Amino acid sequence: MGFRVGLTYNAKSDYPLKPGDPPDANAEFDHDDTIGVIEDAIAAGGHEVVRVGNARQVLEWGERLKTLDIVFNIAEGYEGRNRESQVPILLEMLRVPFVGGDGLTLGVTLDKIITKKLLLAEGIPTPRFVELTDPDQSWSVELPYPLIVKPRYEGSSKGLRKTSLVTGAQELAQQARWLIETYRQPALVEEFIEGREFTVALIGNDPPEVQPVVQIQIEGRLELGRLFYTFDHIRSGADYVCPAQIEDGLRRELEAVALKTYQAVECLDFGRVDIRVDRAGRASVLEINPLPSLSTEDVFWFVARAQGMTYEAIINKVLDAALARYGLKPHNEGASVSARRSR
Repeated sequence: MGFRVGLTYNAKSDYPLKPGDPPDANAEFDHDDTIGVIEDAIAAGGHEVVRVGNARQVLEWGERLKTLDIVFNIAEGYEGRNRESQVPILLEMLRVPFVGGDGLTLGVTLDKIITKKLLLAEGIPTPRFVELTDPDQSWSVELPYPLIVKPRYEGSSKGLRKTSLVTGAQELAQQARWLIETYRQPALVEEFIEGREFTVALIGNDPPEVQPVVQIQIEGRLELGRLFYTFDHIRSGADYVCPAQIEDGLRRELEAVALKTYQAVECLDFGRVDIRVDRAGRASVLEINPLPSLSTEDVFWFVARAQGMTYEAIINKVLDAALARYGLKPHNEGASVSARRSR
């Protein structure tokens, strides 16, 4: 049985860079090719796919959205820390089913400081941090160096470059000033974890299914030390090792902390947890992304391939989780397309 599936997204082509914009201003938005392959993957599951677009286009659709059975949402929104919540809230108001987290989950997790406070309340390890709104107060930061300076509410490594890792108060002040002025938001100043980095994808609900652990490789290195993921690394291509070649004890720990994080912020249908492991083997959650990239160059494709699944199958597995959650499809019904390798 096929469904009429709407697709909401923000395309990079809709937001050309303006004079004065940083090069990563539209980093969160999807390439037209990515939107196309997701559309094709859903259609491969026997569904009719209807492109809806961004939040403004959702508003234009209005009540016509009710002609859709469900919406597959990958829209990042535009402007401010509530941008990822825009499409889910509109769909919720219209009582239109949709794939992925609701507006509250997406709002909480885009704001890294709110996320970290929630993780700490749940007993989930995360690097120590402070918020910096005034670069002239950098001297008051009492965390041990090195530190990493990030935008408070961005993703896709926006605002991260080599100078984001600072080793003293003067460097911290310079980087914080640049970030606050460039991205017009507070800086998250975080303890930097030297060691290895992993990401864990999850799919489904009640209970979610933890996918194979993925290790991040940067510049050919798995033991990263002070290397970290920047926007330049995204543009030059990602290196992932899946499944990660790690000891069983660490794998189980990463799976457990990823699952606890996913459930703590009440992710739905799919998500991805980024974790850094120090040289003593201690894991710390960097962030949880309930709206992760589904590009064929990103983690979910590597996870699919590691399990002998096609890209189309893993996209439909996410869709099936949402359909089951809304009672549109039985929980025990198989994936919409064959998992047989075809790519």
